[in-house]
Amino acid sequence: MSRLVGLVRLVHPAPTAAVVGLSLALATILAAQAGGVAPWRIALTVAAVLGSQVATGALNDWADRERDARVQPGKPIPAGLVTPSSALRLSLAGLALQVVASLQLGPLPLALGLAAVASAVGYNLWLSRTPLSVVPYLVSFGLLPLWIAAGIGVELERVAVAPLLVGPFAAAAHLANTLRDYAADAAVGSRNLAQLLGPHRGLAVAWGLAMGVGLGVGAGFLVAGDLHVPAAALGVTGLLAVAQGIAGPRRLWLGILVAAVAWTAAWALASG
Repeated sequence: MSRLVGLVRLVHPAPTAAVVGLSLALATILAAQAGGVAPWRIALTVAAVLGSQVATGALNDWADRERDARVQPGKPIPAGLVTPSSALRLSLAGLALQVVASLQLGPLPLALGLAAVASAVGYNLWLSRTPLSVVPYLVSFGLLPLWIAAGIGVELERVAVAPLLVGPFAAAAHLANTLRDYAADAAVGSRNLAQLLGPHRGLAVAWGLAMGVGLGVGAGFLVAGDLHVPAAALGVTGLLAVAQGIAGPRRLWLGILVAAVAWTAAWALASG
């Protein structure tokens, strides 16, 4: 049982659930708006996203195992719940799930998904400890809406503007995530973006970016007359989730996870 718990923790279940949830929400709504999308395409697209999250989450713990042994010994590998080789096998299994699912969807979803996971691998193995730590978040999350649209077989134009909006939000997510481990990263000499900004400025920047995205997009849809009640309710839910995050990085991180799902659904409804 302890090994099973360790394996579950390796995939970082909270962010994995958020990314898979928002992918399912976006895929379902886009499919409903387009009409004629086969349910199996939605299922395989979401399965591919799940595989990518398993692959990158387990690889992250494998890559950070020596650092974690010094500053976060309760994590699955240093705690002895799973071995480094088990983490690598789980990562490869996730990648296999992603590739097998994507092969059934066509070359474009396969290529977009592999580009997204390659960016995340670069973060895990190198960029997470450098001032460029935010770049993989911009790339991987920027590609996600395009990946979802390609996977279910709808025109990419339907989500063409999404990567531009995802950028600031992805940066906010990265800062909130790394600020949670600020002391541990500082202890091992990490020079990621949060370390350069400092804890207080980093939190202010992350909170401002996330709130700015929600308020800006909501205002745009309101002016255009496209912000109907269901989308507005989801938008407000996301704003409240982010707003409470001003209390600290852990609360902001959780708020961003909630907002990611709520705003994805709100955007898809309002743009339909």
